[in-house]
Amino acid sequence: MTAQPGPDGNPLLVEAMSRSALLWIDVPEDRVWPAWHVWQDGTAYVVSGPGEQPLPWLPKEVRLILRSKDTGGRLVTTRARAEILYPGTPQWDVAAELLKASRLNAVDDSVTRWAAECTITALTPYGDPVESPGEYAADDHRARPARTTATTTSWRPWHWHGRARRRRKG
Repeated sequence: MTAQPGPDGNPLLVEAMSRSALLWIDVPEDRVWPAWHVWQDGTAYVVSGPGEQPLPWLPKEVRLILRSKDTGGRLVTTRARAEILYPGTPQWDVAAELLKASRLNAVDDSVTRWAAECTITALTPYGDPVESPGEYAADDHRARPARTTATTTSWRPWHWHGRARRRRKG
């Protein structure tokens, strides 16, 4: 499927963005980061920072990997321009309100906290998709898990191989 420049020329991209609240941001020289987003007028808005999803500094151009809402599999990959929005600008206000409406478990005044501590980034897809159904790259995009301080315990729980059966007294 070939697309016209801009996201509105590709119905698959628009459908994938509007149906799924999760996208994957492929940052060059880093890894692929999952991010919840809001799609509005050809742009995906993401918020990151303290108390929000962890995202690295995003360069001017990234790749977005969109998944199928039905199967969860990779559907389309496209290039996107990343632009940081600044508090007090009309575009930031619109993006913050869209993100706030989409936020499921907000417990505080998110918009005020985002203005003080977080970053809202606009991701605008452009050009033809890099990958789409029938035109996927040969590799499967598997990557090593992100480094973390989480560990497993060294002992086995008593029910590791199943719980002991108790005899019925009858």
